[in-house]
Amino acid sequence: MHAQGNSSTLVTVLILALIAWRLYARSRKLIGRQRLSRWRPWVTVTVLPLVLVILGVLSRHQPPALWALAGGGIVGIGLGILGLKLTKFETTPTGASYTPSAHLGIALSTLLVLRIAYRFLQASQSINTAAPPAAGYSTSPMTLLIFGALALYYVTYAIGLIRWSQRMWVAQPVVL
Repeated sequence: MHAQGNSSTLVTVLILALIAWRLYARSRKLIGRQRLSRWRPWVTVTVLPLVLVILGVLSRHQPPALWALAGGGIVGIGLGILGLKLTKFETTPTGASYTPSAHLGIALSTLLVLRIAYRFLQASQSINTAAPPAAGYSTSPMTLLIFGALALYYVTYAIGLIRWSQRMWVAQPVVL
């Protein structure tokens, strides 16, 4: 039995290390200067609200979870507006680009990683001890609070990028 406990702990640590590495690699790519994409913000504005609606429906019978999702959403909108104010927008001959706030991006990514790690460890401990599992991911108020904040941060930020790009593309003369 002891060897099985050590192997599940090792698997847990390896999976967490893999998740941390992938999030770090993705964060490094997203924190620096980025070229403006015409379609990526539209995907964000479409997909994340759908996910929020699904999570809201899944947790509709748990008012604390719904309040957490809504509260996170309000925080996310505020952070999105702040993020847009801290963003450096540029138009160069090679195209439009922007540099988001590195501190805000790192803080939000770290918060999400810590929550995922906590939930993963919580789930693995309940498996090892045969305890009843904790509340599901879709109904945990803390997870919904964080996800709501992140989702509406990205949606607000994407809306800001769309608005900026429309102003920028309208202002440029059409070359025939």
